Amino acid sequence: MPKPMIYKGRGSLSNAAGRFEKQSSHTEDDGWGSLDAELPPLATEVITDSSRSLITYNDSPDLPFDRSINPYRGCEHGCIYCFARPSHAYLGYSAGLDFETKILIKPNAAPLLRDELCKRNYRCAPLALGTNTDPYQPLERQQRLMRRILEVLAETHHPVSIVTKSALIERDLDILAPMAEQGLATVYLSITTLDRSLTRNLEPRAAAPQRRLETLARLRKAGVPAGVMIAPLIPVLTDPDLETIVSAAQAAGALSAEYILLRLPLEVADLFEEWLRRHYPLKAEHVMKRIRDSRAGKTNDAAFHQRQSGSGLYADLLAQRFRLICRKLGLSSGLPPLATHLFRKPEAGGQMSFDFFD
Repeated sequence: MPKPMIYKGRGSLSNAAGRFEKQSSHTEDDGWGSLDAELPPLATEVITDSSRSLITYNDSPDLPFDRSINPYRGCEHGCIYCFARPSHAYLGYSAGLDFETKILIKPNAAPLLRDELCKRNYRCAPLALGTNTDPYQPLERQQRLMRRILEVLAETHHPVSIVTKSALIERDLDILAPMAEQGLATVYLSITTLDRSLTRNLEPRAAAPQRRLETLARLRKAGVPAGVMIAPLIPVLTDPDLETIVSAAQAAGALSAEYILLRLPLEVADLFEEWLRRHYPLKAEHVMKRIRDSRAGKTNDAAFHQRQSGSGLYADLLAQRFRLICRKLGLSSGLPPLATHLFRKPEAGGQMSFDFFD
């Protein structure tokens, strides 16, 4: 078997060619022990994304929003289970290490957003950020794309909901707190497990679970409606933590809790199983069996109304446990709805219309 490529701070153990590529490569031992050497750090490559639009629209009945923004394609957090990994194949890259190290950024995200909000036929509805890749991944410290996007949304009084694993969101509390006061911002902190050692393997560059709970508490202290998103809930591996996570989040001030059951689309299935057998070999068969039990015998079921929570007895048991703990802790009502009536279109070129100041 080929030796896995274990890079410190990276989640994937391989970098297979994308499914649309005609050529592939694999490691081969040349007899000189070259594969035994410790691998050097794998640097992140920043690539400019020249997309001419920013807002992505959907009509999925599974989603509570119809539009989203992703200023980054690829994610340094390196979560091995990430369902967005296969999207890198459309760019000619691998869903493995390429997804974590070749990050496409949209440097003109804020001007693009302003232009789209200016359009005559634009109608305001909550924008979702963090639905595909994390807008507060490590690169955001230097790129500041998310902050500039929030500045446009705050200026136009446009509602936004954010999902993140990062404590970096605290940097933007000076924008989010005033927006939240007007009913324009909500946040979900994504927490998969409270086990720090598991997190280091599962989400190598994301904030530690306890740090995310601190961030949740600081958001609530600043008046931002916030909750916990257990995404994904991994059968056997993390589902024993379900009640503990919800209880810890409620103690930190969470107003709501949600969960999404793990699904493994396309390349993610092989990547996750490879990772699982390397790090948790004694649990691997049990985990994969429960995943298939919850996905109609497969590792992924993309059917509407099932892909979020799965199907079958095991999935039903998880859903029942989640409902019971949320009911016990008063977290079943969800976050408050976002206001859309305050929206004011920006003037083309960056100047607000005078009625904004009325």
